[in-house]
Amino acid sequence: MRALWISAVALFVIDQLSKWYIVHFLELDRRLALDVLPPFLNLRMTWNYGINFGLFAGDNDKTRWILIGIAFVICGVVLWWMRREVKPLAFISAGLLIGGALGNVIDRVLYGAVADFLNMSCCGFSNPYAFNIADISIFIGAVGLVFFASDDADRKA
Repeated sequence: MRALWISAVALFVIDQLSKWYIVHFLELDRRLALDVLPPFLNLRMTWNYGINFGLFAGDNDKTRWILIGIAFVICGVVLWWMRREVKPLAFISAGLLIGGALGNVIDRVLYGAVADFLNMSCCGFSNPYAFNIADISIFIGAVGLVFFASDDADRKA
């Protein structure tokens, strides 16, 4: 379980520092766009009021608090699931998912929406979406849980 907490806290801190740097130091919320290594890496400020790709977006407090509640429920379910886990990579995956989810929760509390800013395109494909480090972590954590979490046979062994 220690690996879960270390990865969750590390990811949470990295995510929040990156958002602070982007929003407050680079002032991307005012500039809106900054090309870093076009077209591969661009910074494009967007405020996501929904979930991935802006699904279920609603610029109102009810949606915001429902999504915060869902994030807490998911974190609780993952923690409950991990109580009998034995594989270190599953703990790290769970920590990435939880740290990312809580990073986006803090955004919703502080800003009312999730701060997304990474935009990557390649090879003639122009990606219209932006994301953040927490989003990447949630995705990697979820995929990691699929591949690394123990099944019942592993737990009994």
